[in-house]
Amino acid sequence: MAGRSVLVLGGGVGGVVAANELRRRLEPRDRVIVVEREARYLFQPSLGWLMVGRRRSEHISRPLHGLLATGVELVPAEVRAIDPVGRTVDTSAGALPFDALLVALGAELAPEALDGFAGAAHNIFSLAGASACARALAGFRGGRLVVAVSALPYKCPAAPYEAALLFDDELRRRGVRAASEIELYTPEPQPMPVAGPALGEAVVRLMEARGIRFHPRSPIARVEPGSRELVLADGTRAGYDLLAGVPPHRGPAALRGSGLANEAGWVTVDPRTLQTAFEGVYAVGDATSITLANGKPLPKAGVFAHAEALVAARRIVAASGVPAPSGEFDGKGFCWVETGGGAAAFADGNFYAAPDPVVALRGPGRLWHGGKVLFERYWLGGEPERRLARWGLLGAARVLGIQAEL
Repeated sequence: MAGRSVLVLGGGVGGVVAANELRRRLEPRDRVIVVEREARYLFQPSLGWLMVGRRRSEHISRPLHGLLATGVELVPAEVRAIDPVGRTVDTSAGALPFDALLVALGAELAPEALDGFAGAAHNIFSLAGASACARALAGFRGGRLVVAVSALPYKCPAAPYEAALLFDDELRRRGVRAASEIELYTPEPQPMPVAGPALGEAVVRLMEARGIRFHPRSPIARVEPGSRELVLADGTRAGYDLLAGVPPHRGPAALRGSGLANEAGWVTVDPRTLQTAFEGVYAVGDATSITLANGKPLPKAGVFAHAEALVAARRIVAASGVPAPSGEFDGKGFCWVETGGGAAAFADGNFYAAPDPVVALRGPGRLWHGGKVLFERYWLGGEPERRLARWGLLGAARVLGIQAEL
């Protein structure tokens, strides 16, 4: 007797977690199909280490098929269009019908959307850009190093601040920090504004202690590679010798015309169940738009994609008639902020709290850095490494009182 076909679009954190949970819980006759154009999974939290020469590109990715559970079908193709009414997805490998759909396409990087960015900035959110940044940094002997956030929203809200702190650490290690200036420009009013003023002020203090100059509320109008300048929206110019940037982000192209995306290009979902306006169609991770109690958006971060994927996958399973744990996404999350010198800060809290998220930042320490290394090994290591890393992370989560599933 033929089973159901469940399509998972995207092979990032949300897609991998959802596909494996679906395969573990659905009946053997049901098909779980992942559609992903990239053959290798990239562990994006390690791009910061790659950017300063602490990792090599081959060390922070692995074949995607090696992360998927036995029985998950992988279709190496690009998603071109989604028809949630006709229950089909058009891909470069042909049309795929579905009984249930989980969209985990992430956010697309659009460096061309900011005039001059692509030709001037090292895109620290891409493998090629972070690698190029490491090469440029290796030859940097002093001058003005600028970290620029080009537009909102962007994924991994800690990334530009982590980048500035890691640059500082690397230049100190090489003895050229005294000959250098590090500045960070962003349209945000403070670091990670959704997490609240206390956390933002703590990150600012971390940067001030390292002599990193912070320029909030500084939207960038364009980059002029010829003169090596940022031109801000108010006409102010800021020079640079090395520019590391967060590129503009946009919703996945496949969502356009699908009826799933809002005017900004992101999928609106139920904040607790992750279901879209269409029955049996769910979306998780960076492709989604969830509005918090204070009117601000839930940050785009892998930890949320992971938790959302488990909830959505289990709801798909339950709808098929197979018993599955009930539950809702609770808005709880955490992240590391690498500060250099083998240390990291750690933030965790409840983003669904009202009237505002309740998030705490734990000061830099080697323990938090070790946790991020374990997280990297969980995603990229061989099976023995993955098992040990999982035990270590879950044990640490219990001690901290953090709910986590890996």
